[in-house]
Amino acid sequence: MGEISSEGNRRSRRGLGLLTVGAIGVVFGDIGTSPLYAFTQIFSGAHTIPVVEARVLGALSMVFWTLTLVVSVKYVVIVMRADNQGEGGIMVLASLASNAVKRHRASAGLMLLGLTGAALFYGDGLITPAISVLSAVEGIGVAAPSLNRLVIPIALVILFLFFAVQRFGTGRVGRVFGPIMIVWFLSIAILGLASITKTPGVMRSINPYYAFTFFSGEPGLAFLALGAIVLCVTGAEALYADMGQFGRSSIRLSWFAIVAPALYLNYLGQGALVLRDPSAVTNSFFLLVPHALQIPMVILATAATVIASQAVVSGAFSMTQQAIRLGYLPRMTVRHTSANEGGQVYVPAVNWMLMVAVLGLIIGFQDSSRLASAYGIAVTGTFVITGVLVAILARNKWGVSLWIVIPAAAVSLVIDGAFFLSNLTKFMHGGWFPLVIAVIIVAMLSTWQWGRKRLASRLDSLKTSAQDLPAYLNAQHVVRTPGVAIYPTVEEGIPIALVQRIALVHAVNDVTVVLHLVTADTPYVDDAKRVETISGAVIDVTASYGYMERPDILDVVRRVSLVHPEVDPDTCTFIFHSMDVETVESNPIKRIPTEVFTIMLRNAADPQHYFGLPADRVLEFGRLIQF
Repeated sequence: MGEISSEGNRRSRRGLGLLTVGAIGVVFGDIGTSPLYAFTQIFSGAHTIPVVEARVLGALSMVFWTLTLVVSVKYVVIVMRADNQGEGGIMVLASLASNAVKRHRASAGLMLLGLTGAALFYGDGLITPAISVLSAVEGIGVAAPSLNRLVIPIALVILFLFFAVQRFGTGRVGRVFGPIMIVWFLSIAILGLASITKTPGVMRSINPYYAFTFFSGEPGLAFLALGAIVLCVTGAEALYADMGQFGRSSIRLSWFAIVAPALYLNYLGQGALVLRDPSAVTNSFFLLVPHALQIPMVILATAATVIASQAVVSGAFSMTQQAIRLGYLPRMTVRHTSANEGGQVYVPAVNWMLMVAVLGLIIGFQDSSRLASAYGIAVTGTFVITGVLVAILARNKWGVSLWIVIPAAAVSLVIDGAFFLSNLTKFMHGGWFPLVIAVIIVAMLSTWQWGRKRLASRLDSLKTSAQDLPAYLNAQHVVRTPGVAIYPTVEEGIPIALVQRIALVHAVNDVTVVLHLVTADTPYVDDAKRVETISGAVIDVTASYGYMERPDILDVVRRVSLVHPEVDPDTCTFIFHSMDVETVESNPIKRIPTEVFTIMLRNAADPQHYFGLPADRVLEFGRLIQF
């Protein structure tokens, strides 16, 4: 027994080790490449701060304690406790908090907070590839100033190729992400340690006294510095969002054993360099690197930033799929890029929109310093929302005492709020961009949900109860035709497509299957409990899927055929209803939501592509609805 237990422990440790390497490669790309630009931006960003020793030590102290309090304590220790079957992310957190409150208006407000956080994440997804890749390529200008004119073209080519290969998936590339990022973290740790040994006095900045002194002595400059210091924790949300792929243990082990020490050492090393040579603040990261190694470091940094971009873009794909399943976005073509990993998806429409926006950012902002001015508001806004939702969850679900929740929430709100307000000072320097993106996305998500509910209310008069269905099917004017018809629907009751077919064609098939596709409030549904079948006037099937899963109608039909052999998955016809909307509103302002919903509705992916059904066996009945 002891040998079996020992073998199991070895396998468990090996599994944890592999997950830890994977987490280093995927989860920590964004926060791990922040040293490329974060420290430099404190002194030479949107708000220039002259370099003196006290300010450098104060800024380093703020960086150290920001990483410790925001990432180590808030996210790694506290927020990662909030999971839904192991899955994390801002929308998961909002769903958990709204379910815990159990009051309709409060729940709706919390879900709106979650949508806002998701919208800010999309804004982050736009800026991260642009600033990360551009800041890495700018190292060319340090190694060979004559090549500085090539920075923008090289960054544009890299990012174009990056988005062009997304359709192939990240499975193969993902295998080398972890080792590359381990090399990256070891490299930045060694560079930082080498610089610290030359100026060991920089270690004094770990004492929070220097942060307090900076704030008490120069509160205005310290407040402006917060807007750049927050760049050192960009990507913290990824630790929580990617928890479902790697688990708490591997992410926590990665952070405390490798990532956090490497970041601490590198930031301290950059600070030590600036203490020795204040002019180095213009690009303190690459000036840490010996001249002979600068080009190899540019290549490694570019690889690391592409990995960081991959993590954010993949997160945008996953969040899009989640929003579609929860009813906040219309159907879009979603392709699974891995036969083994269900979470690896590719959304073409989102990919190409991101590409156009990211390339536009590079062309419009021209350098990483200007992009850094636009960065921060989205990140800190997500921090504030996460803190509020966790506090509500801690009180209403975990049962934590108010004497603990209120002080902890207050501290979190003060820290996150200070970062957010500081970043608002960069609004005119580009900070408006992520806010505009977030507003547009929240408006789209809310408009689609509003339109769906209004459309459903318009269709109520067409609905037929299950009790009335036999009378419809057995009416004298209704003709039976050979074959099997499958009516997939996300609505309750009898599908409108079936009612329309009886009313318009006066015919039904010999075998009729009503397939209800239900989205559970969990990320995944046990496969053994996925399909339920009831026989009656029609074969009534309910197929349940989590919001992280994509419905597989063909698989459901194959399962039904095991119980009902007459249902042939190779010859059955799939029948849907499609709707078009026409507004009768004369007020041009009030027409806007309807027009936006109409555009989204008309551009939704057709059922055949979305569900992966054979084109020659899909039939749609259309109807015009007036709003």
